[in-house]
Amino acid sequence: MSDRALADGDHAPVSIRAARAADLPAIGALGALLVAEHHDFDAQRFLAASAATPAGYADYLGTQLARPDVLVLVADLAGAVVGYCYAGLEPTDYMALRGPAGAVYDVVVDPAARGRGIGRQLMEATLAALRDRGAPRVVLSTAARNAAAQRLFTRLGFRPTMIEMTRESTPSEGQA
Repeated sequence: MSDRALADGDHAPVSIRAARAADLPAIGALGALLVAEHHDFDAQRFLAASAATPAGYADYLGTQLARPDVLVLVADLAGAVVGYCYAGLEPTDYMALRGPAGAVYDVVVDPAARGRGIGRQLMEATLAALRDRGAPRVVLSTAARNAAAQRLFTRLGFRPTMIEMTRESTPSEGQA
């Protein structure tokens, strides 16, 4: 989002709505941002973004829009998509030792629009929609180094329940 568009939307209310096909380029760009941020947290664990990432992300999420078990919401600020949340309903998962649940896969807000409560609004709308669709609980994962996201999720009532640990197949220096 440009600084000018952000300034124009300073007083505009944020609208949280279902994503449409026309939103996919903006969602793809935000998805690429999410990929890059995670890669910056841990380059060995997370994928690196490439020039193809925005289109690839947009294409993938485009396949999800019509699925009845999936939810893609966007935050619209003065006609610009400044954030999105991608979530779904999942059945019992014996690998995760978890009963049926809603799962939040992605939530991201354009850095130029952060600090306005947009992430909280996206999450609250997502939680309400998942509850309305019958999710008895909602789970999500967050990067260990993403303290800002963890604070948001804690304020929304999430609690830590799992810790993912990663080890490379070829040990690096200092790893036994």
